[in-house]
Amino acid sequence: MTTSSQQNQAPVSTTGAEDELLVQGVDDEPVEANRRLYRHWMLWAVTLFAIAYSAFHLYTLNISPLETWSFRIVHVCGALILGYLLFSGAAFSEGRPPAGRRWTTLAAGVLLVPAVYALVQTGRMYEMVQGGAMRLPVELETWHFGWPLLAATGLGIMVSWFHRRDRARFSVPDLVLVICSIAVASYLLVVYNTPMRMTTGTSFAPLGISFAAVAGTALIMEMTRRVAGLALVAIALIFLGYVFAGPYLPGFLSYPGLSVQRFFSQVYTDAGVLGPTTAVSSTYIILFIIFAAFLQASKVGDYFVNFAFAAAGRSRGGPAKVSIFASGLMGMINGTSAGNVVSTGSLTIPLMKKVGYRKQTAGAVEAAASTGGQIMPPIMGAGAFIMAEITGIPYTEIAIAAIIPAILYFASVYFMVDLEAAKTGMRGMRSDELPSLKRLARQAYLFAPILILIVSLFMGYSVIRAGTLAMASAVVVSWLSPHKMGFRSILKALELSGIMSVQIIVVCACAGVIVGVISLTGVGARFSSLLLGVAETSQLLALIFAMGISILLGMGMPTTAAYAVAASVVAPGLVKLGIDPLTAHFFVFYFAVVSAITPPVALASYAAAGISGANAMGTSVESFRIGLAAFIVPFMFFYNGALLMDAGVLDISRALVTALVGVYLLSSAVQGWFLRNQAATVVRLLLLVAAMMMIAGGLVTDLGGVAFAVAAFLLQKKQASPVLTARV
Repeated sequence: MTTSSQQNQAPVSTTGAEDELLVQGVDDEPVEANRRLYRHWMLWAVTLFAIAYSAFHLYTLNISPLETWSFRIVHVCGALILGYLLFSGAAFSEGRPPAGRRWTTLAAGVLLVPAVYALVQTGRMYEMVQGGAMRLPVELETWHFGWPLLAATGLGIMVSWFHRRDRARFSVPDLVLVICSIAVASYLLVVYNTPMRMTTGTSFAPLGISFAAVAGTALIMEMTRRVAGLALVAIALIFLGYVFAGPYLPGFLSYPGLSVQRFFSQVYTDAGVLGPTTAVSSTYIILFIIFAAFLQASKVGDYFVNFAFAAAGRSRGGPAKVSIFASGLMGMINGTSAGNVVSTGSLTIPLMKKVGYRKQTAGAVEAAASTGGQIMPPIMGAGAFIMAEITGIPYTEIAIAAIIPAILYFASVYFMVDLEAAKTGMRGMRSDELPSLKRLARQAYLFAPILILIVSLFMGYSVIRAGTLAMASAVVVSWLSPHKMGFRSILKALELSGIMSVQIIVVCACAGVIVGVISLTGVGARFSSLLLGVAETSQLLALIFAMGISILLGMGMPTTAAYAVAASVVAPGLVKLGIDPLTAHFFVFYFAVVSAITPPVALASYAAAGISGANAMGTSVESFRIGLAAFIVPFMFFYNGALLMDAGVLDISRALVTALVGVYLLSSAVQGWFLRNQAATVVRLLLLVAAMMMIAGGLVTDLGGVAFAVAAFLLQKKQASPVLTARV
């Protein structure tokens, strides 16, 4: 249970009886800067709500399904309620609030009146519908529900920006927003469970839908601002502005236009907020967040990081390689790159600095490794589930196709940090500083939940059933470990998952607004036409253009939202170019992921810079350099389908080997280090050309790459001067 005495402590390393480094705290719950820490009855109330919210999803997904739209409405509403209970819209005050700011409580008290009044009207509407009414009175929907709801929502959000209170106290303005969230959901549940649902998007749609959608969209955006920052909100507002400014824009951006009433009567349906992004967040994502919380409660994260230290800590630059392995394991079950940086980087970054990495490089390595976790099968940070929902391609097929791209990504980061360690003469960690690999190997059963998940999926179980089995196995496996999960620990996991889910759910809902704009205005189709025009000049140019748009749309956004938006704008155009849907969506997904380490707005790099103490922009540039191969991998599997397992075993094996060699040569060229010596400019150019040819994947280009690599090898042997190197 979250208490006010908890602090946002970093994972720590302790020395055991045998002077072994034991990692602890990786699974501890981070506390955000704007999160309230309640005491007494409020603590119990919020805890019970978070537990009930997680349990509701488990019950609904496994035992008693709800009607689809109703389930998604409750799903979003619950996240908004929990979010407004937990996350403040303004900085906390120390002690008593400034006298000039006490007006916010009075103003919020006044706004409670229209908020409660609007909520009461939804009860009246329900009674009318139950009595057989086919339409609701316009006056009731507008003057008694719509306008009071909009006034309470809009003014409540603005008042919350100025409302500063102690961290342990609840906010009255946020109580207004909680009631407005319930009112929006209540109205939509009433209307969408009647034939009136069929009128959305037409002039016959009830006006109340538009009022509820405007208020609901505002509530989603405000909560997104609180938990994910302004970037996604700003992009959503730009898209919303386009809905009404589009008819006046020139060229391919112009479209006939939509009225306010018609647009908002559709945006809170399965064409927008309740569409693919919320479909995934309400099923796969929430399930795997609960699974991740169960793993955290059983301290599996600590085991993952300890195992990575034992396996890779002795090699040169050991903590950097530990970061790669640990962040890959943790990142695939973590929904955001930045969140993964915070959980594992708090330990690995200081240790990287300790063995000789510059603070900028230490932060960059962690950012690049944590970002790669989002493309690590089988979970892939929930991206695979959204891809399956959008494309209709089976999840198992997507997970299999992701194996080689993930290997190439992590291999490239590994080569970069290994060459950096060799170039600067870094050592590994001493054996007496590390956990015992033999002892940790005896606890390998802690990997069982993930193995059960993988096996269940490939045995044909649904994702929901496989995730639930893995979750149950996490409890059973914990009984074999020192961190046994009893009833209290299970409730703690459910509470933790409810809190963890708020960010990703509201981000998906906000992304749904953008997807709705793209769908309803047809801008995605017009972008596809533009991409086809570029492809007539050069297909490679069209791919580069698609890459740029995917990265641009993803900057500052969590991976899930970044992919959802890019998949709506860019992927359809690539498919129209004749590219296989799986390849097209992987292309977009990859660049949506690496936008987290792409300057100037690189969320994962900024989070790492905050831990390392380095300059944020410098860290993002360095992480871009370390992850450089990741920007080439999507072009690799576009030109060579074998890298997505779309070929015979022999072709797949050859493609993997040549791509790995190409990635190593590229890393050597970037780092300027080859054959244990500094590489001259000519050698680096030869390595770069060889890498590009090996990466291309054809037999002729592979032979050409070998020729250039041999030339670089001979030239380096001739020009090399001995330098002191560290032993791996």
